[in-house]
Amino acid sequence: QVQLVESGGGLVQVGDSLSLSCIARGLSFSGYRMGWFRQSPGKSREFVASINRSGDLATYADSVTGRFTISRDNAKNTVYLQMMSLKPEDTAVYYCAASVESTPRFAPSYEYWGQGTQVTISS
Repeated sequence: QVQLVESGGGLVQVGDSLSLSCIARGLSFSGYRMGWFRQSPGKSREFVASINRSGDLATYADSVTGRFTISRDNAKNTVYLQMMSLKPEDTAVYYCAASVESTPRFAPSYEYWGQGTQVTISS
């Protein structure tokens, strides 16, 4: 039984920072690429960031590069997303996901998904 559980979402103001966490249960965590995706009303789910199995290579969407940082702690089975300089456009439900494949931006490559956590940026 695989579970990915996100936490850390909330309501913040423009320019603020927020950190998300996702803990994975029921899988060999270090064997999976981890990613963050987001979805806002009326839009498709979009790629945010991804990190490889060992945690030494990260990929970011153009819209978040320089503002967001993805990291992981394999000893804790946890992946993180640090978000800075938040904008209203960042408002979305954020999902973490796990993939055994090597296509970081491709959502169907991710086999397991969390339930999502709401991030709202107010102006």
